[in-house]
Amino acid sequence: MDRADLPTPVLILDRAAMDRNIAAMAGFAAARGLALRPHAKTHKSAEIARRQISAGAAGICCAKLAEAEALAAEGITDIHLTSPVVRPDAIARLVALNGRIALSLVADHPENVAALARAATRPLTVFIDVDPGAHRTGVASPEAALALADAIAAEPNLRLGGVQYYCGSQQHIESRADRFAAVERLTAYLASVLDMLKTAGHAIPIVTGAGTGTFAIDAELGVLTELQCGSYIFLDREYEDCELTGGGAPVFERALFLDATVISANHATHVTLDAGLKAMATDAGPPRPIRPGATYRFTGDEHGALIADSLPKLGERVTLQPPHCDPTVNLHDAYRVVEGDRVVDCWTITARGRGT
Repeated sequence: MDRADLPTPVLILDRAAMDRNIAAMAGFAAARGLALRPHAKTHKSAEIARRQISAGAAGICCAKLAEAEALAAEGITDIHLTSPVVRPDAIARLVALNGRIALSLVADHPENVAALARAATRPLTVFIDVDPGAHRTGVASPEAALALADAIAAEPNLRLGGVQYYCGSQQHIESRADRFAAVERLTAYLASVLDMLKTAGHAIPIVTGAGTGTFAIDAELGVLTELQCGSYIFLDREYEDCELTGGGAPVFERALFLDATVISANHATHVTLDAGLKAMATDAGPPRPIRPGATYRFTGDEHGALIADSLPKLGERVTLQPPHCDPTVNLHDAYRVVEGDRVVDCWTITARGRGT
């Protein structure tokens, strides 16, 4: 069918642009001897995960256990969980999943390590999550990292997989120079943690982290061995506003869009679209209209205002670039996959709403 015949609001995926983004990141990592493990919290799609792995990714990351379960059920067999799993019911699910796929996860507390060890029925790979200063998850000092490494090493059913270090709040610093300075300072701290672990005799085979905003910087600094970038496949408005080039970083393309329709056109300053708070995440501000000189303003659950000197007419379609792709994707059931203006496929968003 034609893209213009899709009901709106509708999530649109440009397959060719996304595939070029996947290939560009895979090539970047391979050229620098780095493993690539893209974060599936961005797309939540088994089809996209398969395309990333086919392009050379070592596996994928998931933020939540339920995401991993959903993707594993669709044949994804190498998954790293980037958040701790602590509830007894969730640990039981984790142990069951570990019996079916290659699975790893992070921990940041000795009590969690002990609970994982008690439940494990076969070797379970655990990474030490190190807090870069966000105070979200992760051990808070090199000494705490060493104590956790000792606790993991003491358990026969656990294996120390390495260290995770994700500088989330630094990903969207718009200036590359400012972003580089921030990540360089934080990486020096990570190096001190790794030095303490290695001096104590712990092998750290993998140091995983990075994101779309910092992957080229992390590659240049040379401490991480694995990249967890996610949003590069779509290039949402929030990342497009950042200076991502430099350090040999590839140029990514817009690949994810939201099509909306003008449903009211009674004012000289704006028209009303049928896409509002229920169609897009709002944490990163408004979307970017793919229309010269136009801006968008949220006006309610179902509606948004398009403001421009040259306004579209009643019934006309408007394309928007989502502000923050991860939570926007979580609001939709499927991607309508296009080549040009032709709809060529529909991909279920496999792990939509899997937040447990």
